[in-house]
Amino acid sequence: MSTPLEPIALPVTAVACLEDRAHVERAVVLDLKAGVQRLRLGPVSALAVDRSLHAELTADHPATVLDVRITRSWTPRGPLPHADDDSALRLRAHALAGERLAVERRRDRLHARRDLLGVLAADLLREVAEGAGSGETDRSRWADELDRVDDERAECGEQLRSVEAGLSALHDELRQIETALHASEEEPAELVGHVELTVEAAAAGPAGLRLSHLVPCALWRPAYRAVLDGDSLTLETDAMVWQRTGEEWRDVRLTLSTARSALATDPPHLEEDRLTLTDRTAAERRAVDVELREEEIRSLGPAPVLGLPGVEDGGEARVLRAPAQVSVPSDGRAHRVPLSTCTTTARTEYACSPELSPLVTRLVRFDGPAGHALLAGPVDLVRAGGFSGRGTVDFTAPGAPVELAFGSCDDQRVVRHVEETRETGGITQRTLITRTVTLRLSRFSAPGEQGDRIVTVRERVPVSEVSAVETRLRKDLCSPAPDAVDTEGIVRWDVALPPDGRRTLTLVHELSATAKVTGL
Repeated sequence: MSTPLEPIALPVTAVACLEDRAHVERAVVLDLKAGVQRLRLGPVSALAVDRSLHAELTADHPATVLDVRITRSWTPRGPLPHADDDSALRLRAHALAGERLAVERRRDRLHARRDLLGVLAADLLREVAEGAGSGETDRSRWADELDRVDDERAECGEQLRSVEAGLSALHDELRQIETALHASEEEPAELVGHVELTVEAAAAGPAGLRLSHLVPCALWRPAYRAVLDGDSLTLETDAMVWQRTGEEWRDVRLTLSTARSALATDPPHLEEDRLTLTDRTAAERRAVDVELREEEIRSLGPAPVLGLPGVEDGGEARVLRAPAQVSVPSDGRAHRVPLSTCTTTARTEYACSPELSPLVTRLVRFDGPAGHALLAGPVDLVRAGGFSGRGTVDFTAPGAPVELAFGSCDDQRVVRHVEETRETGGITQRTLITRTVTLRLSRFSAPGEQGDRIVTVRERVPVSEVSAVETRLRKDLCSPAPDAVDTEGIVRWDVALPPDGRRTLTLVHELSATAKVTGL
């Protein structure tokens, strides 16, 4: 049984992109022969997970898959292009190589001439020594010949130094060109995988093959784009897909899932939580130590993660599908894939929390799409003037209300001033702390602007957790009286501001503590 040298193409037809990997499906029609045969399919990504490889044939053909495996090999560098197709960089390299060869030959000739002149000088000195020993005294001829040999040796050495310098410059330039050629034209060896499939067919004929496997280096995250146009808001749900698997996903059916296959078999970690009871000391019974602390009001959910967070799906695996076939190249960059678009009615509120910021923020509330849940992710905010900023969307159930902040209003400002008084009773030694918060709202309008603008202002009063400390909101001293006060101590006013209007809000609350309380 032999394997054909030419592999059969096995294109990617569908991809299910998970949180940190992808499940790739491939399909092809094979022309099978009767009997047992081995087929070579591919190429496929060398990162494919071997143990996840699965192949099956269509049920209407009498054939069985006996074995399937992935083989990997390094592909060598491609041959050099033809001389007529050489680039300017390669032609320059060829010219420098020829010039270097000519200079090296000239250097060799100069080396040979210098060695010959050295031998000639040695023979001349030996002749002078022998002549002087035999009584010859031809000083002028010996001096002329020695001077001529020394001059030629000096000239040859100068030429040799010039040739050596030119040859060193040629070496440097040629090395730079070869580096540039290696980076721009020559492709390094690449690890390529192929699928070797062993099939036993009862009869010859075509048969469909569907092959699937997992591959790392692929992930996705949700992204949104909210366009506000008056009372209408259009929410576009997209997916940012990254992949560096080594092969391009061309015209594939893309499915996006929040399933975490790597964590499916991990049991929860159980830790001991020991509770102990101790009697209070006499000093602890005489005094109640309290402190003022800041508590963020938030619902249950995962803790925020710096960097690229995971996909928050509310504890249930969610599946989203791209409405059309997409192509994602293997370049490791983010590619935006449209998923859905919905248009709904938006409710606008101008809100301000002066304790946190003196700015008035435009909040937009709307109902999410009923077709699918909104996963946590960034959202690009677009208004009539164009891109206005970027926010975040928390996990939202299908059809649940969503709140987005579309930036601050530059024509409105709030100034906050706080006064605090402290009194202590003579007999009961009860401490009374009174805080007066004054808020001044102003609106600067353009000429010709009409209509009041409702601004929702929120302040907070302390909430006590112990009976020794009591808090009270003095509604009789507040001006005007708050519209609502919730159990978390948040006081709310709905203030109507006309163009170029100003309003002043006053909030008074008291904090009363017994004599045993310390820390206030």
